[in-house]
Amino acid sequence: MYRRTFLATSALGATALAGCGSIESRSIDVPTVVSERPAGSYVPGHIEGMARVGSVTAGPYELVVTYSYPHRFWMVTGTDTERVPLEEADSTHLMATVRDRETGLVVPEVGLSMAITREGSLASQETIYAMLSQTMGLHHGANFSGLEDGREYDLAVTVGTPTVRLTGAFRDRFTDPVTETLSYSFDERAMAELRLDRLNRAGERGALEPMGGAVAGARAPEQATVSGRTATTRAGDVRYLVALRDESPPGIDSGPYLAVIPHTRYNRIRLSRMGLSARFTTGGGPIETQLTRTFDPELGYHYGTALSADPAGESISLLAETPPQVARHEGYETAFFDLPTASVQL
Repeated sequence: MYRRTFLATSALGATALAGCGSIESRSIDVPTVVSERPAGSYVPGHIEGMARVGSVTAGPYELVVTYSYPHRFWMVTGTDTERVPLEEADSTHLMATVRDRETGLVVPEVGLSMAITREGSLASQETIYAMLSQTMGLHHGANFSGLEDGREYDLAVTVGTPTVRLTGAFRDRFTDPVTETLSYSFDERAMAELRLDRLNRAGERGALEPMGGAVAGARAPEQATVSGRTATTRAGDVRYLVALRDESPPGIDSGPYLAVIPHTRYNRIRLSRMGLSARFTTGGGPIETQLTRTFDPELGYHYGTALSADPAGESISLLAETPPQVARHEGYETAFFDLPTASVQL
């Protein structure tokens, strides 16, 4: 179902690539994986467009559901990756982005599932995975099969509660799982009109620009907007925004608070589900502490800890012990592994 035909007939189609590549004027299958992939973020072999199914309010959440062509993607377990191939029966790739209604921040580390029914009968169901995409941002997604062209379906989305530490007003906001249902019309003609462009820069180091609105609420803030003593550093394709504040967020032990926001080198998309620790020296000697994955109304998703002493003037080393445990779209499946230690001084 994912075979598509393209014809580059207009300057508009070429301009839409913004210098990233070119459309091939012939019938093609989804392009093969780039043969020589660098050990890091790279330009994939193609761009796939997406379109909106709809959005709905569900308790404290805003859910936005989109669709695209079926995707191959890579699951990550520890430091191992496993490619999930395209199957001939795949109908579409459905994605859901979960945001907090009040702040607009993408809510991290929630269990999410989708069930597609028609006239009360189950047509397709998946537990969908947290995913990272250069163009589609941080979302949950999976390929779904068994859908019939031209049929109307009910799409039920269930969102669990966050599994990270919650601080401030978030402590009492995300207390119960919620389920909401959207109407979904599976239309192969509409899907065939989605953008699917081959790129002549495939395999180059870098990343594609996100589609409009895809990374809203998922970007790391600019350093100048974060309070406290701040600094930035980089390790491979990960950038770290580091802040040392006099006080911890509400709900955490009092004292100086170290907050670290890892994000992608390109496009500043926050990186979740990492194992991250910090090492530094104070007057009491060397300290190494695990940073806790935390969701805060002001800092957003970050890794943080309360400190017993202020490491003012000392070098802080950041150690990525576990790479982001999120599935990857093409171009990110080789990135964020084997990261070197990064250092910063506040």
